[in-house]
Amino acid sequence: MKADYLKGSVLTVVASLWWGVLGVFYFKSLSFVNPIELVVHRTIWTALLLIITTFFLSKWNIFFKIINNKKLLFLLLVSGFLVMTNWLTWLYAISVDRLIDASLGYYIFPILSVFFGVIFLKEKYNRNKILSVLLVFFSIIYLIIHYQTLPWIGLTVAITFSLYGLIRKKINVDTDIGLLIETLLLSPFAIVVFYYLVEQNLNIFSFQNISISFLLLWAGPMTLIPLYLYSRGFELVGIGAASMIFFLTPTAQFILGIFYYGETLDIHKLISFIVIWIAVSIYINELRKE
Repeated sequence: MKADYLKGSVLTVVASLWWGVLGVFYFKSLSFVNPIELVVHRTIWTALLLIITTFFLSKWNIFFKIINNKKLLFLLLVSGFLVMTNWLTWLYAISVDRLIDASLGYYIFPILSVFFGVIFLKEKYNRNKILSVLLVFFSIIYLIIHYQTLPWIGLTVAITFSLYGLIRKKINVDTDIGLLIETLLLSPFAIVVFYYLVEQNLNIFSFQNISISFLLLWAGPMTLIPLYLYSRGFELVGIGAASMIFFLTPTAQFILGIFYYGETLDIHKLISFIVIWIAVSIYINELRKE
C-alpha cells in the first residue's frame, strides 16, 4: 500500500512539474507559432497518438460503447471545446509573456471546481470551502477595481478547466478514451482551420521546414504523457493528495514567469496572489482531512 502511494505521489509530482516546467519550455520555444496553429497540432497529434494507445491497450470496446451514446457524445463535444479554449488561452498567454496571469487561473480552478460542484452536483461543502471560494472572488474583484478590466486570461483558464472537470466528472469516462473522442470530434474543425492557415500562407508546419514541423509533432506527446502520469498517480493516491500536488504546476509557472522570463508582478497582482494563496492553503487543508 505504501509502495503504491509512493509511486502515485512520484507520478503525480512528475506530471505536475511536466505541465509547470517542461510544458512551459516546450511551448515557449514555439511562441513564434500562432497559438491557433499550436492548438490545431495539439488536437490532431494527440488524437493520432491516442488511436495508437487505444489499439495497444485494446480499449475499442469502451470507445464504441461511448460513441453509441448520443448524450455522452454531445457532452464530450462540449468538454472538447472547453479544453480547446483552455489550451488556446494558455498558449496565447505564453506567447505574449503573461505566464503569471495563466498561473493565476490554475491556482483558482480547483477552488472554482468546488463552487461548481456545490451548484451543479450538490456536493457537500463546509465553512472553510466556502471561505476559500469567497477569497477567490474577492481577489478577482480586487483586480477588476484596480485595473478596470477583467483578468480574462486567468478567468478563462480557470472557468474552462473547472467546467471541463465538472463535465468529465459527471459522465465518468476513462481519461484517455474521453480525450480520444474529444480530439476526434474536434479534429475536423482543426483540419479546416489548418487548411485556412495554409491558404493564407500563415502556417509554420510544412515539408519545407522539417525541423520545426518535427518539433510541432511533439505537441501530442507533450499533452498526453503528463496526462497519463497524472491520471495513473490520481488512481494510486486519490483525489486529495493528487489535487494538493497539482498546485506544483501553477507554482512552477509563477516562478518561471517572474524569475526566468522576467514578467512584471506589481503590488496589486501580488496582493491578489496572496489572497489566492490563502484560499489555496485553506482548500489544501480541507483536502488533507478527506
